[in-house]
Amino acid sequence: MAVEIYKEKYRSQIREVVLGATPAEGGTRSHTIKVGGAATLPFLLFEGDILNAPVIALEVWDMNPQEWPESLKDFYGEILGNPVLWAKKCVEEYGADLIALRFKSADPDLEDASIDKCVHTLQEILKAVKVPLIIYGCGKAEKDNDLLTSLAESAAGENLLLGVAELENYRSLAAAAMAYGHSLIAQSPIDINMAKQLNILISELSPPLLERIVIDPTIAALGYGLEYSYSIMERARLGALSGDKMLAMPMIGNVGLEVWGKKETTATSDEKPGWGEAAERALAWETVTAMALLHAGLDILVMRHPLAAGLIKKGIDDLLNK
Repeated sequence: MAVEIYKEKYRSQIREVVLGATPAEGGTRSHTIKVGGAATLPFLLFEGDILNAPVIALEVWDMNPQEWPESLKDFYGEILGNPVLWAKKCVEEYGADLIALRFKSADPDLEDASIDKCVHTLQEILKAVKVPLIIYGCGKAEKDNDLLTSLAESAAGENLLLGVAELENYRSLAAAAMAYGHSLIAQSPIDINMAKQLNILISELSPPLLERIVIDPTIAALGYGLEYSYSIMERARLGALSGDKMLAMPMIGNVGLEVWGKKETTATSDEKPGWGEAAERALAWETVTAMALLHAGLDILVMRHPLAAGLIKKGIDDLLNK
């Protein structure tokens, strides 16, 4: 006797957000990338359409990341001090769909690089690689407000994905996105109500920006609250599919940033002999974290380990082909 599989019926779907702009659209990218568009929960192809596969961004810093462990640095070697060559390697050798560029050198507690220097770096990377770009500041709001506005202006028309807009400082970044034709990351601290409120506030500034928002719900690494992050993301996706337009945006997660700040990825085998070989442990930690969050609904995964990124790309392909 044939068994009929129960299928959930949803009222709505996730918005599609386009990243990057080709010359015909006013930019210089070789192609654009669409994220979002799903009409069902992740990979449940028997219930609804998934218009666009999740994509991988590899992280690039505009300075040498001294705190990264050698097991991660080894994949880039001497080019870590050169963000242009680093970005090219991520695209040409490691197959990154996007580049996530962090302007860490602008941090007043690090190099306190000038805005002009950061603008020059961005321009050089735009020339060197033709994939769409995600742009992050240094993480210090007092510097980032001016920095990100200047970067957005210098790349007007490129449709960068600017990050991050938070409840405390969303106005300046939203204004830059509107003025110079970019998309926007709206970040909230693992709270579905705050995520929704931030999207409402941004849309009140400019209703068209609703079509260019990507939600960063703030994720956690394996062993550090991953299950709570998963539940928040799942609730947001269910709310969106049920018709909540203020949650119906694609989601992005800083997998590498979260994972590589934990002792499980940074401790050497000598420091933790019972934990196994350090390089394999770190690779597994980022891969497992990324795969779990992929099933929770991430559309853009910002990763650091190129082999972990490769495993996740293969996993995405396998899941969608099935």
